[in-house]
Amino acid sequence: MPLGLRVVRSAEREIREAAAWWQVNRPAARDLLYSELARGFELVTNHPSIVAQAADIELGGVRRLLLYRISYHMYYRVDQDMVEILAFWHTSLGQGPSI
Repeated sequence: MPLGLRVVRSAEREIREAAAWWQVNRPAARDLLYSELARGFELVTNHPSIVAQAADIELGGVRRLLLYRISYHMYYRVDQDMVEILAFWHTSLGQGPSI
């Protein structure tokens, strides 16, 4: 049975900003961002331990899934029966989000 899903406010904002950029700059693949995001949500709610924890020691318990087709990382944490999406971060932005 899949876990629940919650997206924190800052991650919602990052997703909206990415989607707005994607619509303007990737017209040939308008739906790709949303389909990859949905695939990522499905993956982490059904298999929350699928990826390793983020390398940054300060991010205890935070995992990072690469959505390679769109070059975004989805940072998340598993808390009992809930997956909490903490950040949606493009790989070109360097070090990573402050979570």
